[in-house]
Amino acid sequence: MKKLTFLLFMFSFVCSVAQKDKAGTGLVLINMKAQEIAWNKGDIPGFMAHYWKSDSLKFIGSKGITYGWQKTLDNYIKNYPDKKAMGVLTFSIIESTQLSENSVYIIGKWDLQKEKNAGGYFTLLWKKINNNWVIVTDHTS
Repeated sequence: MKKLTFLLFMFSFVCSVAQKDKAGTGLVLINMKAQEIAWNKGDIPGFMAHYWKSDSLKFIGSKGITYGWQKTLDNYIKNYPDKKAMGVLTFSIIESTQLSENSVYIIGKWDLQKEKNAGGYFTLLWKKINNNWVIVTDHTS
């Protein structure tokens, strides 16, 4: 029953975005919702499951470019050592574009509610690799 409820929730989320894009965009948005859920449970590895597990992953943030999945994971764990530090994450999609059958570009806003709120904008390049949609480049400010 919980699985059915979760699937219905995911379906309604994708439908509410009112996309005219191809199927890849919908799958990417489902993955982003799963990232929010993992983050808000304090599950950084679950959040990172949607990033490309490769040394070629690029994360661009205020401190420059980080290369690689493991280094990105290590940075998240260092900066967010516990659930309290992680707060509650919300993504708001501003624009989504399916660039090809295997790539989707997302522009959005992130909000983090915690003791000292934070937020900003992001651009994500998602690619379909080995039949899975994963983030290959993340620019978050």
